[in-house]
Amino acid sequence: MSTATTSASLTVPKVVSIHDVPANRRRGGDIRTLLSPATVGAKSGFLGTLTLQPEEVVTEHWHPYSEEFLYCVSGSVTARLDGEHTALSAEHGLLIPIGMRHRIVNTGDEVAFLVFHLSPLAPRPDLGHVDTEPLPEQQP
Repeated sequence: MSTATTSASLTVPKVVSIHDVPANRRRGGDIRTLLSPATVGAKSGFLGTLTLQPEEVVTEHWHPYSEEFLYCVSGSVTARLDGEHTALSAEHGLLIPIGMRHRIVNTGDEVAFLVFHLSPLAPRPDLGHVDTEPLPEQQP
C-alpha cells in the first residue's frame, strides 16, 4: 500500500465545536476558526463563524491567496466590497474573490451569525490577510 493511501486511511475525522476555539476579536466581531490546519490538520482551506452585534464591524482587509465564501445564517449585514455596498441577509451567500477589499457591518437590529470558508490556504498564516484600515483597538 502506498504512503498516501496509508496516511489517508489512518486520518480520523475530528468534530470541533464553536465552544472549543477562542474568539478572535482583532478585526472586530467574534471570529472563531473551527476547521483549520491548526485545529484539524486541514490542507486546502479553513472554515469558521462570525458573530456580529448590531452596528459591530469587521475592519476592511483583503486576502492575497484565498477567495472567501460567506453565508449569513441569521441577521443581516452589509459587505463593502472594493467600496461598493452589498446587502447580505439570512440564508444568503456571497463569494468574495481573491484580492477584493472587504469590510462587514451588522446593519440590522439583531445579532448576525455567519459562516465563512477561505480557500486555498496562503503559503503562511501571516500572508493570509492584509489590513487596509486601523484595527478596532487602534482606533480612537
